[in-house]
Amino acid sequence: MIPEKPNIIYILADDLGYGDLGFTGQEKFETPNIDRLFEDGMFFTDHYAGSTVSAPSRSSLMTGQHTGNTPIRGNIEIYPEGQHPLPDDQPGLARLLQEAGYATGAFGKWGLGFIGTTGDPNNQGFDIFYGYNCQRIAHRYYPPYIWHNEEQVFLEGNDWTNKEVYAQDVIQEKTLAFIEENKDNPFFLFVPSLIPHAELIVPDDTIWQRYRDKYPETPWINQREGAEYGPDLDPILYASVEKPRATYAAMVARLDMYVGQIMDKIEALGLEENTLIMFTSDNGPHQEGGNDPEFFNSRGDFRGYKRDLYEGGIRVPLAAFWPGVIAEGSTSNHVSAFWDMLPTFSELAGAEIPGKIDGISFVPALLGNNEAQQQHEYLYWEFHERNGRQALRKGDWKAVRYNVFQGDNPTELYDLRTDPSESNDIAKQHPAIVQRMEELMIEARTDSEIFDFQATTVSGQ
Repeated sequence: MIPEKPNIIYILADDLGYGDLGFTGQEKFETPNIDRLFEDGMFFTDHYAGSTVSAPSRSSLMTGQHTGNTPIRGNIEIYPEGQHPLPDDQPGLARLLQEAGYATGAFGKWGLGFIGTTGDPNNQGFDIFYGYNCQRIAHRYYPPYIWHNEEQVFLEGNDWTNKEVYAQDVIQEKTLAFIEENKDNPFFLFVPSLIPHAELIVPDDTIWQRYRDKYPETPWINQREGAEYGPDLDPILYASVEKPRATYAAMVARLDMYVGQIMDKIEALGLEENTLIMFTSDNGPHQEGGNDPEFFNSRGDFRGYKRDLYEGGIRVPLAAFWPGVIAEGSTSNHVSAFWDMLPTFSELAGAEIPGKIDGISFVPALLGNNEAQQQHEYLYWEFHERNGRQALRKGDWKAVRYNVFQGDNPTELYDLRTDPSESNDIAKQHPAIVQRMEELMIEARTDSEIFDFQATTVSGQ
């Protein structure tokens, strides 16, 4: 039986690949705490991020809409700090839960609107925000300041030259404090971690010592002016790193430590049977800052990386852990995506969902009631960089189209049941299916004045 108004914790890694967990096959570093969420909870094998980069993926999560409809469909930078803001003309995930009586907190990276705009996390339904408002500034783990709502919190010793305080550690302390402070109230805790997004850097502690000499290494040197910490630092660049493989492994291990601390806090407070914990990633593995996803097989058996709409760029592991409610050691192949979180969490919280969304609640799947679980007709993505990209999954069929802005380019077709690595394009053998997938690519989306996407010309039409 589901408790009334359960606590909800949603942990979102940044650029973590499908194969970056011990549970999903990682052999070069360990993730025992995250693995426990999968081993003792439910593993969703066919779960998808909202997009293949940060801001639109998070917009999809917050609005319950895929990237053909969600307001933020790309990374538009606002200077000197922030990104294009979410509007305030729709309720959004946090606001729905806030109105349902939940304490709401977000701790980590936002990227959906600067302080005072409509996209400010406080204006989007979060009682407390603590972390990086701007995803560009979040390229650096030793910033001079982070944000607590509208207040700048200065990190003593950090000045873009000196590195004293690892910001993600401070954010973690506040994350745990939020749980403690709201142990007697229903709460929604959103934990959009920076890790393991580049830059590649970690404190010199026991975690680093565990990995520092474990792998063959080639230093990665960023030749661009402003890359290194110093008076001319440019936050959007990445600092050079002497041991990129060891650093990446230590960063994921640090994230795993944070997850373990959250689990320990919930158990210490006796909240485990009243708390749903979910863990996933915002897109596939990155190749920036000296990272070597090939060495770690970060994408698993899938094709593509961050910025791709092949499975490696958008399919992400999802764990749902809830002792006494979700069957231990269970697996679901229900096809789901970020835009399903809003209706799923709203159903658990007893919140009404006004307006049009693309998401479907998968509470029945969480409870193992697959016969009652509604299915998507299709999932759709569009990506506004690299000449435009589209993808659509319908059942086991997956259509992918690159270079959309260049005109009449062929649509690729894959059967994910027999070819999950998308290595065999069978579009020529199934022209009718290709035509239907292309029609759905047009039907799925609405136009945006801010995020223009000229995608009405498809092959065969």
